[in-house]
Amino acid sequence: MHTLSSRLFVLTDLFLAPAMGARADEFIADHIARFYAPGMNGHAVDGIPSMALQRDFPRTGDVPVSFRVRPAFTTDGGKTSAFVPIEPGTSLYGTGEIGGPLLRNGRTSVAWNTDSFAYKNETPSLYQSQPWVLAVRADGSAFGVLADTTYRCAIDLTQGIRFTADGPSLGFPVIVIDRATPQDVVKGLADLTGTIPMPPRWAIGYHQCRYSYNPEARVREIASGFRAHNIPCDVIWLDIDYMNQYRVFTFDATQFPDPTRLNSDLHSQGFHTIWMIDPGVKAEPGFFVFDSGSAGDHWVKTAAGEPYKGDVWPGQCVFPDFTRPQTRVWWAGLYKDYLASGIDGVWNDMNEPAIFNVPSKTMPEDNLHRGGDGLAPGAHARFHNVYGMLMAGATREGIAAANPDKRPFVLTRANYVGGQRFAAAWTGDNSAEWDDLEASIPMVLNLGLSGQPFAGPDIGGFNANGDGALFARWMGFGALMPFARGHTGKGNINKEPWAFTPEVETTCRIALERRYRLLPYLYTLFHEASATGLPLLRPAFFADAKDLALRSEDDAFLLGEDLLVIPAVTPLRDRVPSLPRGSWRTVGLVEKDLGDDLPELRLRAGAILPLGPVMSFTGEKPLDPLTLLVNLDEHGRAAGTLYEDAGDGFGYQRGEFLITTYAASTEGNAVKVRVTKSEGSMPRPARKLVVQVITTADQEAGRSGRRTFVSRDGQGADGEEVTVQLR
Repeated sequence: MHTLSSRLFVLTDLFLAPAMGARADEFIADHIARFYAPGMNGHAVDGIPSMALQRDFPRTGDVPVSFRVRPAFTTDGGKTSAFVPIEPGTSLYGTGEIGGPLLRNGRTSVAWNTDSFAYKNETPSLYQSQPWVLAVRADGSAFGVLADTTYRCAIDLTQGIRFTADGPSLGFPVIVIDRATPQDVVKGLADLTGTIPMPPRWAIGYHQCRYSYNPEARVREIASGFRAHNIPCDVIWLDIDYMNQYRVFTFDATQFPDPTRLNSDLHSQGFHTIWMIDPGVKAEPGFFVFDSGSAGDHWVKTAAGEPYKGDVWPGQCVFPDFTRPQTRVWWAGLYKDYLASGIDGVWNDMNEPAIFNVPSKTMPEDNLHRGGDGLAPGAHARFHNVYGMLMAGATREGIAAANPDKRPFVLTRANYVGGQRFAAAWTGDNSAEWDDLEASIPMVLNLGLSGQPFAGPDIGGFNANGDGALFARWMGFGALMPFARGHTGKGNINKEPWAFTPEVETTCRIALERRYRLLPYLYTLFHEASATGLPLLRPAFFADAKDLALRSEDDAFLLGEDLLVIPAVTPLRDRVPSLPRGSWRTVGLVEKDLGDDLPELRLRAGAILPLGPVMSFTGEKPLDPLTLLVNLDEHGRAAGTLYEDAGDGFGYQRGEFLITTYAASTEGNAVKVRVTKSEGSMPRPARKLVVQVITTADQEAGRSGRRTFVSRDGQGADGEEVTVQLR
């Protein structure tokens, strides 16, 4: 549940657990142990509670000698290290948002939120910090290790698992989750750090952005272009050029004279809008945000106690001290009038925080944060990695207060483990290069394995131009990412789906039509993620954790448990992925669902995939007809689940939802599909049900073994038994 308190943050409820005291190693949940560095006994951890955990986790018992995973702590040069050895054949994943391959063995990285424009696979730190490692043993069992520290933390996986953190010499706690499967470990991480809130349905449509769409006429042109080209899209984004000289919470009166009318007109076309808000507030007397922030003493201080000023887009800026409860309340309150113009969601950027013209790219580490309400004051070195998370939390609270009957949507560039409770993520300022296209898959996979399932890359690449071939290939699988947004930087070529050749436009249209047909399945997966923490995008080895051939596969991936996505990520399509064993049959979702730039889709044997109609935006049509795509297993059976609710608001928290379990069984020459279970108080819609049973797969053809999709269809009313006659 993600109801937010009237106090903005209840410390033990949202992100702070009580400070660690004189406690021995302890169990805190099922197969979850917390270990303390020896020097921590009898001491608080620098006066700071856990900022990763969603609530207090009190001691439930001693850690027995038989517990398999135990960190060894050492201190050297004022830094504490925690080392966990691994058995031969253990595969390592996670480490949050980072470039490079899915398999992290032999890699090093640093958890330190960094403005990393045009990053490469070797860049040591990016915009978010998740000091977490998932380890999968050779037998398929798994454990996870969380370094519960907000300080800069090196993650060294060259020989076992080693976390080395700055900060107090007392050290930091280490939390270990040891369970039967990697899925169970990821669920355990969600138990500790929280899950994503259920997003509004429109937020899982396609998003279109660039730096920047301005003036207003250009925004309207983009919106009309999607509808004229019959390409699905739900959201148009506004980057910083909509502001009055980059002053946050303002609008350029010349370029955007009437934001309320613009938003209203876009709403009438089926679009929602998301606008950017940065943390840097122009230090200018007379600017209402600066004046009110100064009156409330809301700014981060220098070591000398003066408001810190740093250069960002508006010039000299001051920065809210989001560690202060009063500052978070003030910041949240700024959104009421701002959102009254019809803005639907907020994009928090530059919140590492990024500072121009300094080597560190951020504010000095000896800047002072004053904390409060149980959070001790401290230096920026302690709070740097959570600055973006605290900002996103305050932003979310402001949106919720301004529109209490709607689900907030926030996207943040900087975040910390546990920050998935407040905002979605994108992988920052990537480049329009084939290496970045390829790397975007393992980046989103590892974010999901680190607790953040609502994520995606800038489709097409933010930095540089690229070309139509790159864009089409990226859109082919990017349209299946949890967060699907096309984006590019200032001065680059146009990167709308129709901006290249007719062939590229066709590929993009089919890719996005696939996404919109899959909306019932995607929405069901979002519900699963919000309930359990399981990511939507899953590594291929989730299909069989004992299959060592899948451990390093990061081209092909799973969407949920049932759909296998096989893209071609190299220019020449010359890589053959390792695929899960079993009968995964190729499926088609839309007309002419072929093309070398579109990934092959295969459905797991025994699965039922819910599909909806193609539409221009998520609210255009009801889910009617509902199509169930059935791939029978060797016993002639299949099952699947569909989650539905109002698509917005919080009625689902009061039971106003419908979860339907469908089952298929073979009886003679027929397949019968029936509802075996219904949950929730939402009435079943009166709608047509179409059942498609996959009956054959021709011999391999083409580069990827793509097979012809053939099915037998049956129709009826949802809720009633439907029979499909086979040959």
